[in-house]
Amino acid sequence: MKKNIVYVVILLILGAVFFIPGLKDKLQETLFPIAAIEKAVHISPEDYDIDLKGINTASTNLKNFKDKPMFLNFWGTWCPPCRKEWPSIQKLYNGRKGHVNFVLIAMNDEEDAVRKFLKENNYDVPVYIAQSPISEKILPKAFPTTFLLDKNGRIIIKEDAARDWNAKSVHQFIDNIIK
Repeated sequence: MKKNIVYVVILLILGAVFFIPGLKDKLQETLFPIAAIEKAVHISPEDYDIDLKGINTASTNLKNFKDKPMFLNFWGTWCPPCRKEWPSIQKLYNGRKGHVNFVLIAMNDEEDAVRKFLKENNYDVPVYIAQSPISEKILPKAFPTTFLLDKNGRIIIKEDAARDWNAKSVHQFIDNIIK
């Protein structure tokens, strides 16, 4: 009798996976995240052409970062969720700056406010203010918005909310894209 119940439960689970729209893809992304990488959206070379004024680093263009994995974050000092995730970004930067380019772009912010925020909190992650238009493909619709890009410009992670960026899962993604 117990065997029959186990078989029925297994059949119900398999049926749900195949007949509920999107469940198979969600399970696949959760259990096999590398498979999701293969379907990722790519950033084109034109999308990288953004002049950046360095706040605590040298000014540059985003295209100078495109041949290495990149942590690209759009944020503002005026944004409480952005401020909340900063400590985890700093920790991730401290551990991964040799393997990943970090580009944090302050949006709708005054340069003095950004400098003050960084100084008061002892943050040294490279921060910029965009000096030219940002491609629609990466232009944020909400703040914070963060992209983790591989060296080929594939969007591996896109997050439109605050997150713990020093979490084990983020480190695993980085380990997979720097191989």
